Formats: sequence, structure tokens, C-alpha cells
Amino acid sequence: MRSVKYLIAAGAASLISTAALAADMPSIMPPPPPLYVPPPCCEDFGGWYLRGDIGMSNQSVKSLYNVLNNAPGTRVNPIFYDFDSAMTFGGGVGYQFNSWFRVDGTVEYRGKSNFHGLEIISNGGAVIGTDEYHASKSEWLVLANAYADLGTWWCVTPFIGVGVGTSRNTISNFTDINTPNAGVAYGLNSSQWQFAYAAYAGLSYKVNNSFTVELAYRYLNMGDGISGDLQTFTGINAVYNPTTFKTLTSQDVRLGVRWSLQPTPAPVYAPPLIRKG
Repeated sequence: MRSVKYLIAAGAASLISTAALAADMPSIMPPPPPLYVPPPCCEDFGGWYLRGDIGMSNQSVKSLYNVLNNAPGTRVNPIFYDFDSAMTFGGGVGYQFNSWFRVDGTVEYRGKSNFHGLEIISNGGAVIGTDEYHASKSEWLVLANAYADLGTWWCVTPFIGVGVGTSRNTISNFTDINTPNAGVAYGLNSSQWQFAYAAYAGLSYKVNNSFTVELAYRYLNMGDGISGDLQTFTGINAVYNPTTFKTLTSQDVRLGVRWSLQPTPAPVYAPPLIRKG
């Protein structure tokens, strides 16, 4: 019996000394490396950014005016005024003040859009001719814009905006054909600056803290356009009579990108796990 008690006491002492030695020895397994946690794509930030846009236009004109339409008894009945769609290309620089407000300035070239129109001219109730119009129109557009971002969900942000500025409207290759009277007139190319304003609505998607893609609708009013003085092909013209395109508007669909000029935030690491001995 004594031998059994002696063996139990010796075994217990051995286990205690082994545990004490293990506690004094360093851990065999090294601590795990810190975990990388990428910054959220929807993180709020402010600062300067660059932007670029392309789009397609859907344009219209309210009416055409020529001084010859003022002849006593003359009545003009528009049949159609149509513009072909055209590409738009633009760029600019802006500043994001916070998560909901930003501004930018943009310069845009709006490509040539072909115009086709037809009017029936009557006098005293009798049709005296028609005016068939053909022309091209293009613009340089400069706008200052302000936007309100309406909240962000899964990195998608709806926004609205307004813009004001100026548009250099160019009317080129203008011809006026009066088929019943075998009359043809043309106008030289002409450009003029007009007050312009715009309204925006769209969605943006923040790919990361430096790059954002947006899809937007824009209503644009570009003021008036005017052709050169209309002359016959013989060069004869009894009165100065350019044709004015009254109230040029466009409904545009635009795809844009924005690049932040602020430095990308440094990687965020989770604190290392602390092992207690």
C-alpha cells in the first residue's frame, strides 16, 4: 500500500513540474498575422475630382422665324421639325463637399445633328408655297453644376442637379427649298452664344473610393440658334432675313465617370489577437 501511495505522489509531482515548465516555455505556434479589412466602398469623403462624360441627344426646336413671315396676310403652318440624334462628349473638374453635396464645371462638345423641317405657307387662306428646311446644328456648352446626393445603398447613390451657363450654337449648311415656286435659298454658317440651363437626375455607383460611374438623364435648354443671311443661289437678296431657331432644347442620356484626386485611404488592419499565457 505504501508503494502505491508513493507512486501516486511521484506522478502528481511530475505532472505539476511539467505544467510549470510548459508555462515558462514560449508558445510553439506564432500569433496569426493581422487581418486586412478593406475600407468600405461607400465611405464618405470630400475633395477634388475629375469627370468625363459621353451621351446621346434627343433635340427639338419650338419654332422657326424669318422676317418674311411678317408679310401681311401670311400664315405659316409647321408640319414637322426634326433633329437626328447626335453624340456628346464632355469633361470637367469638381469638388465633393460632403456625402450629399458636390459641384463641378464642365465643357462639352455636342456633335452635328442634321435638321429637317417642313412648313406650309398660305396667304388669304390660299396656299402659296412650302418651305422645306435642311441644316446641321452643333454646340459648345459650358456649365456650372450643383448636385444633391440623396443617400447611398450598396454603393448606389441617386442624385439630382441643376446647371447654368452658356451655349455656342452653330447653324451650318442651311437651305430653304420652296418646291411649288421653284425657289431655293441658303444661309452661311453662323454661331452665337446663348444663355443655357440644365436639370439632372441619375444614379451613381462607387466602384471604390477613387472611381465612380454614373448614368444620368439631362434636360437642356440652349436658347436660340440663327442661320446666316438667306440668299438665293444667284446671290440676290432684297432684305436681311436669317432664320432663327427659337428655343433649342435637348433630352440627353449620359454615361459619366468621376476620378477622385484625394489620396486613397491607407489599408485598415484589424488588431492582432492577444494570447494569454
